[in-house]
Amino acid sequence: MDWLSLSEVADMTAGTLTGSGSQTVRRISKDTRTLVPGDLYLALRGEAHDGNLYARTAIEKGAAAAILDRPDAAGDLPQDFPVIVVPDSLTALHRMASAWRDRLAIKVACITGSSGKTSTKEFTAAVLSVRYRVTKTEGNLNNHIGLPLSILAASSADDAAVWELGMNHAGEIAPLADLARPDLGIITNIGVAHIEYLGSREGIAAEKSELLAALGSNGSAVLPNEDDFADYLSTRTKARVIRAGLEGGQVMATNISMDVDGCRFTICADGEFLPAYLPAPGVHMVKNALLAAATGLEFGLSLEECVEGLSTARLTGGRLTRKTIREVTILDDTYNANPDSMKAALATLAALPGRGKRVAVLGRMGELGEHAEEGYRTVGTTAANTVQTLIAVGPETAPLKEAARRGGMSDLHTVDSPEEAAALLKQILGPGDIVLVKGSRAARMERVIQSFEI
Repeated sequence: MDWLSLSEVADMTAGTLTGSGSQTVRRISKDTRTLVPGDLYLALRGEAHDGNLYARTAIEKGAAAAILDRPDAAGDLPQDFPVIVVPDSLTALHRMASAWRDRLAIKVACITGSSGKTSTKEFTAAVLSVRYRVTKTEGNLNNHIGLPLSILAASSADDAAVWELGMNHAGEIAPLADLARPDLGIITNIGVAHIEYLGSREGIAAEKSELLAALGSNGSAVLPNEDDFADYLSTRTKARVIRAGLEGGQVMATNISMDVDGCRFTICADGEFLPAYLPAPGVHMVKNALLAAATGLEFGLSLEECVEGLSTARLTGGRLTRKTIREVTILDDTYNANPDSMKAALATLAALPGRGKRVAVLGRMGELGEHAEEGYRTVGTTAANTVQTLIAVGPETAPLKEAARRGGMSDLHTVDSPEEAAALLKQILGPGDIVLVKGSRAARMERVIQSFEI
């Protein structure tokens, strides 16, 4: 965000300002724990918290002003402290983000999908950064609170934006797309993540496709060629459709080879073939990289520039990042998990070169509802065909272990906690072995790695 006066902010939020309107701010904070001096504090309310109660803490941390929707709950504030009073802080956040989006003259790519959103975002931002100044979603700020904050983090100096759109219920993507106003939409895949709330993959596809429906006839839709919903998704937009994949499409990859640090492949587009390197292992990562390259081409980059950008991409922690501990290679994929991403990570583990044994430490997957048992069983069957040793963490993973046993796997272990999994790893691992650690955020599977390091 550029510097804005408090009077401008009050107009953008339809709020009432008390105090000086000439003071300027350029950053919004909704959390006093991360607030820095000069921030505009936004007091949001949720089921278990009320940000208005932390207004005094924000002042002590150096906030320049605050947006409150319950000033009475904030207590007595200094008379000279500027406050913008609004009927509802979340509505005010959306109003402000929409008004700020009106001022931004940038190319916008939005990404949604069942898995791979964050890696695709990072790859796309790296590609576009070769030519443009790029702003992107930070962390997991991709929902009805995160997206407006991501929009407000953009500045007039930015040329392009790469924003994630996340959801777990029907009706959430359309308003996010309306707020972001994308020029290009990317669907990474249609899997079973959030199927507990959407009911079926068809329901998930319909919800995700709202991003494509929001694109105008001058926009672009980038789709995964191998996804079995690609044809359906193509019908959901007036935009130009570009497909990317390993088995067809306008942007393709062949000759894939990988090691623990990344993948080498040949990328092809418009009859041009170039060698490419991606510093992330996994065929599924190459698929995500192709979506990013297709976006770069649509935004005017050459294929050579796209290849350059992919070579500089870096994934954030917990997304199939490599660590070496006690001469053992750890693939840290603990950020999140669903059946599709579990199977993709297992395939990556199996494909890596090396003579050591392959071990998978798998925790629970969330938001599967009545489809949970089926999801665990498909992962267990995949594990039986890809790794030598399986450690299932937590009681929810019992169907996973049973499916692996039925698939012919004999080296099976069940533990109750990540710490127990780490203790077992210390007993069974040797130099050169490769371990995949994966589970949903709530499973706290990063504790396996933390305990293994001790």
